[in-house]
Amino acid sequence: MKDIRQHVGCLYKLSEAVSMIDMLVSFAHACTLSSYVRPIFTDTLAIKQGRHPILEKIGLNAPVPNNTYAAEDNNFIVITGPNMSGKSTYLRQVALLQIMAQTGSFVPAQYASFRSADHIFSRIGSDDDIETNSSTFMVEMKEINYIIQNASENSLIIIDELGRGTSADEGVGICYAISEYLLNCKAFTLFVTHFMELTNMAYLYPNVENYFFEVQRTFSVEGNCEKMTYTHTLAKGRTREKHYGLKLAELSTMPRRVIEGANNLAKLLEQQEEKNKSEDKASQYLRSIFKLGSRLIQTAKNSRLDQQSLRGFLKTLRQQYLRETGSTDTSTTEE
Repeated sequence: MKDIRQHVGCLYKLSEAVSMIDMLVSFAHACTLSSYVRPIFTDTLAIKQGRHPILEKIGLNAPVPNNTYAAEDNNFIVITGPNMSGKSTYLRQVALLQIMAQTGSFVPAQYASFRSADHIFSRIGSDDDIETNSSTFMVEMKEINYIIQNASENSLIIIDELGRGTSADEGVGICYAISEYLLNCKAFTLFVTHFMELTNMAYLYPNVENYFFEVQRTFSVEGNCEKMTYTHTLAKGRTREKHYGLKLAELSTMPRRVIEGANNLAKLLEQQEEKNKSEDKASQYLRSIFKLGSRLIQTAKNSRLDQQSLRGFLKTLRQQYLRETGSTDTSTTEE
């Protein structure tokens, strides 16, 4: 033991060398035997057909690939969708790919561009803490406070269903206030929620984008009821499904009378909320101008297109802007 103790420094160096070789071999294994791509680093988070690296290895079925995009002009992403549609898995996927890229690994995607993150923050889970005598809500508040105190404009933040540990009204209020703070922080934030009120932020803030996970509804003749098929596919906009929690409850053995009563109450509440959801045309117009300007700046900074392709891309941007604002363009001259 005395002889070994004299050379303990060499053993530490040897362990570091072996671990480095093991990591490099793992990187080489991943990029040669799997359909991974080499990521690039820009000021934009853009992932085309990204896949969850762990599910791809251990899952019984191939994971459904999804796109991810965040930039300075839309740094806050609100994600909605039914339970079990893939929202939490998607959050973890984005964080894992960011970590893989920053460690020097290829990533499971067709194309991947990352902004170098100084911190990756997560608020996931709904467990209490007996050791510190903290309820589920208190744990949420402690973790989100740490994020607020330490996040910077170069951080990546993923938040999963914040505010579940308190009443619905308080949960919406807290989520809204925290979202507004993170909007000004300029960090890339992916915010999963069941509070549909948060999707209205896209009407007020041009850097907010709404996405949702699609589901397909079919009628089962055998069960004489509707069935929900999860596609695990991310789409732009807010979820089209209404009362999806009640539809999942119908699949259980809960009494039919209870389900019908819950549906009736949910419809009454929905009618009251719809009265306050008229989008302001002026804010929509300003949002379109902001997005056009941001895309032009992004193109000027990062475009590698040739002159003809760039002309076509700019023409597409112009047409999209005219559609969004309801304007007409009589010009036929291409600059």
